[in-house]
Amino acid sequence: MMKFRIITTLSIVAILGLLASNLYFGSSWLWILLPITIWLLVTAIGSFIMSYNYFLTSFISSNSIISKKIALTFDDGPHPELTYSILDVLDRFNAKATFFCIGKQIEKYPEVLKEIVKRGHAIGNHSYSHSNFIDFSSQRKWLEEIRKTDSIIKKSIGESSNLFRPPFGVTTPNLAKAIKETKHHVIGWDNRSFDTVLKNKTLVLKRIVKHISPGGIILLHDTQPNTVYVLERLLIHLKQHQFEAVTINNLLDEM
Repeated sequence: MMKFRIITTLSIVAILGLLASNLYFGSSWLWILLPITIWLLVTAIGSFIMSYNYFLTSFISSNSIISKKIALTFDDGPHPELTYSILDVLDRFNAKATFFCIGKQIEKYPEVLKEIVKRGHAIGNHSYSHSNFIDFSSQRKWLEEIRKTDSIIKKSIGESSNLFRPPFGVTTPNLAKAIKETKHHVIGWDNRSFDTVLKNKTLVLKRIVKHISPGGIILLHDTQPNTVYVLERLLIHLKQHQFEAVTINNLLDEM
């Protein structure tokens, strides 16, 4: 993250220097385009990769946790059928998880959210709309998305959540400003399953298992048909290797 900020700062300085050079000495505009391109590239990468903490600080994993605890997280629910199936699998293995829920989905299925909490799992805010264009939201729009979902969660289960996961894992300056006001813990991941892209269940499972480590956070979705299959076999693997699946809050408490 520090390297990215240094590169960005140097790029801005270079742009200003080259602009001045062009005005006074007639330098080629190509030399101005180069640092601008670098700056845009760095900013784009910083936006899409949460672990760089480019615009805001997020909890990705914890190297300080030496105990074999790992967090299972599920995005985009609640789902009226699949979420129940996932809860049943978690119960069988006495595993806990964190569900990052979309506000409009909670409005449709509040009873599913209540069941998640009833079974001892944690809830996180995943925006209200999860729009494909949400990354272009203003600070005001982000605050509306986050606070509306907070209100729906509280109305459904009687308590709010201080956890937030950005849709698509993309961060922006406007989101950072909104989070500064709402004071949420921004939660990322260090183990992405790509279960919304990969349709081969075996490949999804192999990808997750390959990157498991103490204090890690696994990203899954309780809206994908293959998730139940993958979860069951993942929990068998975790049990065989003495890993305990816990909530995000549990990991945060150990830091």
